[in-house]
Amino acid sequence: MDLELRGKSAIVTGGSRGIGKAVARELAREGAAVAIVARDRATLEASAEELARETEATVVPLVCDTGSDEAVRAMVAAAVGRLGGVDVLVNCAAAPGGQAPPPKLAEITDDVFWPDVNVKVMGYLRCIREVVPHMVERGGGRVVNVSGLATRNTGSTVGSMRNVAVAAMTKNLAEELGPKGISVIVVHPALTRTEKTPAVVRSRAEAQGLSEDEVERRMARVNVLHRLIDAREVAYVVAFLCSPKAIAINGDAVVAGGGTPGSIHY
Repeated sequence: MDLELRGKSAIVTGGSRGIGKAVARELAREGAAVAIVARDRATLEASAEELARETEATVVPLVCDTGSDEAVRAMVAAAVGRLGGVDVLVNCAAAPGGQAPPPKLAEITDDVFWPDVNVKVMGYLRCIREVVPHMVERGGGRVVNVSGLATRNTGSTVGSMRNVAVAAMTKNLAEELGPKGISVIVVHPALTRTEKTPAVVRSRAEAQGLSEDEVERRMARVNVLHRLIDAREVAYVVAFLCSPKAIAINGDAVVAGGGTPGSIHY
């Protein structure tokens, strides 16, 4: 299927690693010019070079802390200047979940809560706010917010709160921006295999006195496939949602976690 992304311009935040990098790769493979955004310059530039070499597409690295209004304004201006505009925004810049035990109530302080929410919720909002005028100039666009299944599951108070907020923001902005030709969708991955997974598996194996294979088998039980979904498999879903062919999907949540056992959502 031709996703009609050739010649489009995209911004992917959190694009230097993990799901964000996988999304940037798939958009570039589909012919889009992509600006990848992250805070660590060395990792960002190495990822941009790797993706450009692999896909032969334009991949522009832009250093930005999406927790800052000023930094986001400068980043979007730079992306538009380098790419000539913006048709797609994928928000993926956030502290990864599932890497460490979530804080309990007594451990949730302002210093724990606000930086996380500032980046994942307000950071997403900042990026959308700044790209919308440029999308309107082009007659529309697609925004995909990568959130997570902590939206629907207990276990992480801060994780659930930030992800529910992203889902609520998505629906509200879809209604506001739809008449301008801009669609907004939220994608909920579950536990996903990324570059960090081997180290997490080793750490848990050592702590629990188990083999790495057994640890990974236990981790994989979060879905009905009983195997970890890979970042690239999430990226396939996101790339489709970035496409004009996905116009019928707007304001809703798309789950990309391999199937959650026991739950019915309708």
